[in-house]
Amino acid sequence: MANKERIKKITILGIGNTLFSDEGVGIHLLPLLEEKYKDDDLIDIIEGQTDGMKLLGPVEDAENLIIIDAINAGKEGGSIIRLEGEEIPAYFGIKMSIHQMGFQEVLFAAKLRERYPKQVVMLGMQPSSLELGVGLTKTNQEKLSELANSVIEQVERWRNAS
Repeated sequence: MANKERIKKITILGIGNTLFSDEGVGIHLLPLLEEKYKDDDLIDIIEGQTDGMKLLGPVEDAENLIIIDAINAGKEGGSIIRLEGEEIPAYFGIKMSIHQMGFQEVLFAAKLRERYPKQVVMLGMQPSSLELGVGLTKTNQEKLSELANSVIEQVERWRNAS
């Protein structure tokens, strides 16, 4: 039990707009993670949708934060992308996500208020399409379990480092 007490809580935040096909990947992934971690009280899964500044509280309360979103890195559709710490454009830089302006402000506000999570990783997928449509494209749907595995690997990495 002592080992479990050393493991800090991990917040998984899925953001996305499910009305624009692959832009909703962060939301579409959450049911897979909820099933995996349904009995794990040290994992907090939050569906952020496009809530922008409403997410400041959950971000500031997180000690270890995994953000899941569609990430436009100019790669092939369905590519899994991982950004960590300063790689996440918290202040300014290229627009890597449709939510970046809203969520970028959340990260910036948390830093200003000195309540930024100790560890932050952003995992996502290059969208194949951002057209109006309620489901993921076939390409991105087929890569959803790979993205879930990337999140699970990150959780395990943090837990093994405890």
